[in-house]
Amino acid sequence: MRKKVMFAAALLVSSLLVVATKASAADTLISQGKTATASSTESAAFPASNAVDGNLGTRWSSAFSDPQWLQVDLGASATVSSVVLSWESAYARAFSVKVSANGSSWSTIHSTTNGTGGRQTITATGTGRYVRLETTARATQWGVSLTEFQVYGSGGGTTTPTIPPGAVRVAEFLADCPYSHRLPDDPIIFPGLPGASHMHSFFGSEVTNAFSTTQDLLNANSNCNPSIDKSSYWIPTFYNGNTPVEPTTGIFYYLGEGVRDDLIAQTQPFPLGLRIVAGNAKATGPNDNTLSRWSCLHAGEVGSSHDFVTCPPGTMLESYLDFPHCWDGVNLDSPDHKSHMAYPVNNACPPSHPVVVPKLRQVMRYPVNGNPANFRLASGPGYTMHGDFFNAWPVAELARRVNDCIRVIVKCGTDGRP
Repeated sequence: MRKKVMFAAALLVSSLLVVATKASAADTLISQGKTATASSTESAAFPASNAVDGNLGTRWSSAFSDPQWLQVDLGASATVSSVVLSWESAYARAFSVKVSANGSSWSTIHSTTNGTGGRQTITATGTGRYVRLETTARATQWGVSLTEFQVYGSGGGTTTPTIPPGAVRVAEFLADCPYSHRLPDDPIIFPGLPGASHMHSFFGSEVTNAFSTTQDLLNANSNCNPSIDKSSYWIPTFYNGNTPVEPTTGIFYYLGEGVRDDLIAQTQPFPLGLRIVAGNAKATGPNDNTLSRWSCLHAGEVGSSHDFVTCPPGTMLESYLDFPHCWDGVNLDSPDHKSHMAYPVNNACPPSHPVVVPKLRQVMRYPVNGNPANFRLASGPGYTMHGDFFNAWPVAELARRVNDCIRVIVKCGTDGRP
């Protein structure tokens, strides 16, 4: 039944397209092909980018809940004169249109509680780089869905950055986050249960505990460089005997690798609130964890191992861990905290996890060396090394870094610039 309704709606939208375009002839379409992000997607088949691709045969569709939002980055400040919403049959009765200069402080330029669906042309004036549709009440039991989200006006700019001369052609940006605090908490594995976990060392957000939510992280301070990264990162605490030893810093690289270049160009930002776990805290031997590895800083001749290695004097023990970067496109977490993510296979994401997101690489450097006989993690031997990531990057800022660094394969610093 829904397919018939969708088909009829598509015909209606198609029949109105010429009329609506003529009505907007005095304006310039400034949103098409720009970077779009959303609060959620029904599935990987309906990403935010579908709403700005100029194709009425594709659509963005949200999760089946309220509220939701869809926003577009115009690339630079623009004067908005009108917005056209081409709804699929699943539309919103109550929604607002907002503009922002920075993607975090918003001004409302239109609001209604009597949305009619179909194709709505909204005359609304405002200035900003970002334009957002926020929906608060659905008209159907489904989510909300748009075939096109068109912003008309003047200004804006390209969201395909110019690659500066001499740029290093490596898809990368990073966050440098010192140790913040220790707690026997884990808001992913044991949410709401303080003390239920082995000891963890936390980086980034300064408030992370068993009760932490996405909003808690967004509202708190971060010790990362850049401080705009409000995410939380945590690992099992490292001990030398019974003395905890913290890394000199935690470096978190966001990479475009492991998939073909054409798929790197399609990398999507992590959705806000995404949780990812890498490694195996319950490994019973080195072969149970082939993801994490230990090595020595400035002593490459030692090689790497899944367990602790003996580092020569004057060096430091290093830990590397790569997180999965293929997302199922739907879930921010899963019952086992891993099934919503996957690693690439043959340089592509598997069909079950089709959305390419940045590859997070966790690098820890411990100020210890020598015989590792007394080294241990709170979770056990070195091969139990694991990492947890709770995404709280501001949506627009993460989208900019993915667009300017990852998709075009350019090495950027902590400021997200080459």
